Amino acid sequence: MIDDLPPLREVIAKHDLAAKKSLGQNFLFDLNLTSRIARTSGSLEGMTVIEVGPGPGGLTRALLAEGAARVVAVERDDRCLAALAEIAARYPGQLDVVAGDALETDWTALLRPGEQARIVANLPYNIGTELLTRWVETEPWPPFFESLTLMFQREVAERIVAGPDKPKDYGRLGVLCNWRCETKIAFDVSPSAFTPPPKVTSSIVRLVPRTAPLPCRTRDLSAVTAAAFGQRRKMLRQSLKALGVDTAKLIAAAGLEETARAETVPVEGFVALANALAELRAR
Repeated sequence: MIDDLPPLREVIAKHDLAAKKSLGQNFLFDLNLTSRIARTSGSLEGMTVIEVGPGPGGLTRALLAEGAARVVAVERDDRCLAALAEIAARYPGQLDVVAGDALETDWTALLRPGEQARIVANLPYNIGTELLTRWVETEPWPPFFESLTLMFQREVAERIVAGPDKPKDYGRLGVLCNWRCETKIAFDVSPSAFTPPPKVTSSIVRLVPRTAPLPCRTRDLSAVTAAAFGQRRKMLRQSLKALGVDTAKLIAAAGLEETARAETVPVEGFVALANALAELRAR
């Protein structure tokens, strides 16, 4: 045990916390595993951590036991609040529970002036990609978080870290994440670790913001990746027509070949396309 609180199975039975599929919930009971996830984010001594979807609090307990000075846990499911209150009582002044929807949360408002956080979460599968995209698109940059340590389905994790060397997985998500962050898959988590067990393997992904990513506007990068990967089997000269500019000029300005396909263009190439698009539209 990592603390003197009851085992998670007892907590779930006491509060009748059967996981809800509609909320994308899959609970982790193994506190050794939640501790490993917490440690993957680095030393937590003195750190503020934001957690999304704590559920009965297995990862929450691990974060606090690993030394986090403060954990801000955002939970949509009111059924879990009583269990989280018991953790807050065990760690007085260190756990702030925010009852609300993560997709409607103002993250910077959760932090004190000048405070930076790490985000560590077993994200609900049904909102994980959207949350990640919002965090990576945060303005201004560098962002309010020092790192992201997040759980996703394995196939999503592979898309996050993919580059042109893995063309089947490489897409808009990989371009966005690797433009602004260094990414890596830390380890996999078997379906048997969860209750109820999902049908897929999960992975812990760590993203560390780049201090100075290649300059371009997020909206322009989003536009060129949407067009290019929207027709990924076609050459750029065809797929980029959706942007409504002279594709030959656009591709030439970016220093790319018209016959290239999206899956072969590195992040740097998409940044060049984004900047070229901004320039053409400004004329």
